[in-house]
Amino acid sequence: MNEVDKDGRDPAPAVTRSIRLLGLLADAGGPRTLTELASGLGLAKSSTANLCLALEAAGMLERTAQGYRLGRRTAELGGAFAAQFNQVREFYTVCDSSEVLRTELVQVAMLDGSDALYLARHEGSSSLRLGTPLGSRLPAALSATGRALLSTMTDEEVSAIVGADAVFPALTERTPTTLAGLLDVLASARRRGWALDAEESFRGIVGVAVPLPSWAPSDPPLALGVAIRAAEADFERIERVGAALQAAAAALTNPFSAAARR
Repeated sequence: MNEVDKDGRDPAPAVTRSIRLLGLLADAGGPRTLTELASGLGLAKSSTANLCLALEAAGMLERTAQGYRLGRRTAELGGAFAAQFNQVREFYTVCDSSEVLRTELVQVAMLDGSDALYLARHEGSSSLRLGTPLGSRLPAALSATGRALLSTMTDEEVSAIVGADAVFPALTERTPTTLAGLLDVLASARRRGWALDAEESFRGIVGVAVPLPSWAPSDPPLALGVAIRAAEADFERIERVGAALQAAAAALTNPFSAAARR
């Protein structure tokens, strides 16, 4: 990140460097030594050490035997971001009141560029432990939640987001890697009312998701998604989960919005 003002100067270099340092740790997925952080920032170890000291004092970093890692304060800030939105606050109650969803792993995601960014997670009583923790991302074109969000757009809008010449990474042997393939998948999602990820982003995992219109004009559109073990994802269960997600989305939709009146 390199923020500059209109004269080409960074108005707060220490802040910019601190944000970059936090980004390095977020991308690393584990502790990094002072030497590794200094190298990643292109700074002297002494300057990097000063940044680490200030961030550690604020709870943004923690020092371990292996190096520095993100601190608990970053989790608090992430939770505060998600809690700004009415639908995320009510999400857990709606899941617990659903006979189907109360036992499922249900997640809330928003679109961030061409990625689905995960904001909240309802574990359920028989939940999976898989790799989409809060704050993580998946390509929107390949995940059920991302596809649910993209399905509310026109093909032209989708193309503008992912790129007309987009080639998607083959995360599994089932992954569609072209824009044409994605548009076919989105057309099917619109017809059904829910999007499907049939082991296209994770082997052994089937995702089902629906779009959730924003509560207020300033809120982002969201998606609700469920992850199911592929061995347990027969068509009857997928349809049952899809219908439950649609009901949950209806319960979480602002009753005074245009979406609620459709």
